[in-house]
Amino acid sequence: MNPIYLDHAATTPVHPDVLEAMLPFYTAFFGNPSSTHSFGRGTRTALNRFRDSTAKLLACPPSQLIFTSGGTESNNMAIFGIVNADKVGKKHIITTQIEHHAVLHPCERLESLGYEVTYLPVDPTGLIQIEDVEAAIRPDTALISMMYVNNEVGTIQPIEQVGQLARSRQIPFHVDAVQALGKLSLNLDTLPVDLMSLSAHKIYGPKGVGALYISKNMMVSPHVYGGSQERKRRAGTENVAGIAGFAKAVEIFLPMMEQMQPKVVELRQIMISVLEQQLGLESFTINGHKEQSIPHILNISFPGISTETLLMNLDLEGVAAASGSACTSGSLETSHVLKAMKLPENVTASAVRFSFGMGNSIEQIETTAQKLAAIVKRLRKI
Repeated sequence: MNPIYLDHAATTPVHPDVLEAMLPFYTAFFGNPSSTHSFGRGTRTALNRFRDSTAKLLACPPSQLIFTSGGTESNNMAIFGIVNADKVGKKHIITTQIEHHAVLHPCERLESLGYEVTYLPVDPTGLIQIEDVEAAIRPDTALISMMYVNNEVGTIQPIEQVGQLARSRQIPFHVDAVQALGKLSLNLDTLPVDLMSLSAHKIYGPKGVGALYISKNMMVSPHVYGGSQERKRRAGTENVAGIAGFAKAVEIFLPMMEQMQPKVVELRQIMISVLEQQLGLESFTINGHKEQSIPHILNISFPGISTETLLMNLDLEGVAAASGSACTSGSLETSHVLKAMKLPENVTASAVRFSFGMGNSIEQIETTAQKLAAIVKRLRKI
């Protein structure tokens, strides 16, 4: 049987139509969009078209969409761009304990430069509390930065409420929406956010390209210096082929979002049902919020069996999943997200993340669940 890929929260395969949209910009339309000759003008026209179409589907003006090299750069650009543009010396940032390292590490860097960062706690489902956000706000708060959807457990944060609070206090609000794109409606005309990070490769687009939405009148200092590309906010020749792929992926998958949702819900439920039948409900724990989460991510713990052992055995069976842990310096460390959720150690040390995508079938999910159940039964006998 062919290998089964259940790690779509990490990355997705490039859709054939996306690849087809990209290829001309490696061959016929290779001109530098900053050049004034016909080759450059043709590429510039295409670049403007891609920005217009992407912005339209996100309901924002094209001038407020800056193309980047991906989610990590967008997060860095938002965080450093806001604090560096601040003219009154505000030195406080609010974020959460369960952010992606592309937000946590920039915050740690700012701490080393004298900034203070409040890392908001979460409850056992991975949710922050609005009261905690409000209590953390200070007169010198320069930025609130928060992910929309958690990449490990799928919990959805109350972004609209946080955004309204931030606006009432006139504090810039940055949202890391890398996992939300293509899964939740991102109407930037109505969402109360000032900056939003996006990435193409989570929605069947190419790696190495993303975007940062910056609301009107929001002061953001450039983080890369050089040419005057991207409205002087991000220097460097634009990755036009990648942007073409990003625009095509947005064009294909944002309108399909609602019709894909029932399929993903079904796949998730099938996996849980098979595991329940094979192992019993008491044999595993589902991590994350029961209602306020996306169905695409299923994080399950099997107490008594290490994450590393589970993933190794799944890989031998041809199933690609991910851990609730990260390999650092050769040692398997417990997920900072599950730690922040204050789950028992036997739960955090045995977590596996399955993330579903458009290429997955019911047969694949049934097969995976059966193989997983057999692995768990075998390992618990040892």
